[in-house]
Amino acid sequence: MNAPNTNALIEELEQFRQEKQKIRDVVGQIGGSAESRLDKIINVMFVILITLLFFVDSIMHFFNIPVSLPPMISIEVGLLLVSVKIIWMIHKQTKVNHFQFWILNSIEFRLNDLSKDIKEIKKSLKDQSHKK
Repeated sequence: MNAPNTNALIEELEQFRQEKQKIRDVVGQIGGSAESRLDKIINVMFVILITLLFFVDSIMHFFNIPVSLPPMISIEVGLLLVSVKIIWMIHKQTKVNHFQFWILNSIEFRLNDLSKDIKEIKKSLKDQSHKK
């Protein structure tokens, strides 16, 4: 292999490493393992809160414990918690969709770049075959 080809390959390898690092950084921003732990904690908290709310309301109802709160407060709080959870899930899905779009856009850019390179190689091969 001659020096220009080696330099081109080294350059392309370095460019690949930079792209790989960019992807790692973006994945880290969107949510890596630390964020999945946070997701699990939040999910457990939601389940505990809603379950606790259900049991407290059921106990108050079955044992006729008088409370100065409105009778529908547990349903309203439960509905609020579920609504917050749905909004949070929509936000997470939006981040995932943005990441998928970014990845697909990068792949398309790379494919177009490779297609251009292949056309140039075909053209140079055609020129070399005509010179012979």
